[in-house]
Amino acid sequence: MTKVKWGIVSTANIGVTKVLPGMLKSPDIEIVAISSRNLKTAQEWAAKLGIAKAYGSYEEMLADPEIECVYNPLPNHLHVPLTMAAAKAGKHVLCEKPIAITAKEAKKLQKAPRKVQIAEAFMVRHALQWIDAKARVKAGEIGEVRAIQVMFTYFNRDPKNVRNMAGIGGGGLLDIGCYPITIARYIFDGEPKRVIGTIDNDPKFKVDRLMGGLADFGKGRHLSFTISTQLAPFQRVQIMGTKGRIEIEIPFNAPPDTPNRIFVQGEEMNMGVWHSYPVSDQYQLQAEAFGRSIRAKKRLAWGLDDAIKNMKIIDAFFKSEKSRKWEKV
Repeated sequence: MTKVKWGIVSTANIGVTKVLPGMLKSPDIEIVAISSRNLKTAQEWAAKLGIAKAYGSYEEMLADPEIECVYNPLPNHLHVPLTMAAAKAGKHVLCEKPIAITAKEAKKLQKAPRKVQIAEAFMVRHALQWIDAKARVKAGEIGEVRAIQVMFTYFNRDPKNVRNMAGIGGGGLLDIGCYPITIARYIFDGEPKRVIGTIDNDPKFKVDRLMGGLADFGKGRHLSFTISTQLAPFQRVQIMGTKGRIEIEIPFNAPPDTPNRIFVQGEEMNMGVWHSYPVSDQYQLQAEAFGRSIRAKKRLAWGLDDAIKNMKIIDAFFKSEKSRKWEKV
């Protein structure tokens, strides 16, 4: 297809080190410009990544008529304002997760021009290992899936890091707790009925640093997860069925330069097979899928409505921590 022309809002770390290198691998993508509030910074990254244009303001880049799509990896409190600004400028927007800080804020994006597509950047739904895991579940290979268990942690106590800033949407649930929620909805192909959670807040940063959650998806199915911004780095997903299980080895930060794997076990304990997939970059696959939807003028399966549903679940977990009770979604 004709290359989709992108502009990048900001030089945020996840963008320049993870997402953009993936996008630049694609024959279907052309990154036309990158912007920053500091022109010199934008120019430096443009030179490093081989991007033709550098802008010293987001607004200037959004006015560029050559740009069709915008990738927005700004801190959480700027996701909605900049996404709306880009949409009003006629640009389609792939916005980093979470799409907002609350569901109420996310709903503001419903006022964006209808011709513009807006999606939340959950790259895992485009990763080969996750697509295969979902196909195996749908085919009944591990029986009826009743439980999904997730552990996702890293250690970061940098006071200058946006994840440790309460006023701009920092904290673990918004940063990585959104992943267990998303993949459970993806695998169960449904929505939770109620949730309950427990949170430990950092006394200095005032953000959640450890969180445990339980989501009831009905029909005897649930998600249980632990996430933390101050524990040893680790991530693993177990999908438990009545006739077997699937383990995703590196579920979220899947490496783009080595084969990714899942373990499929049958009814005998510890007896199973590792399955490997061709080397691929989930960020490349994500951007290509977004581009195809634009060229086809067809709405994505996971657009704005899906992002708002995810935010409602996150809201319910925060509410549960205060009420100490199950909360409906």
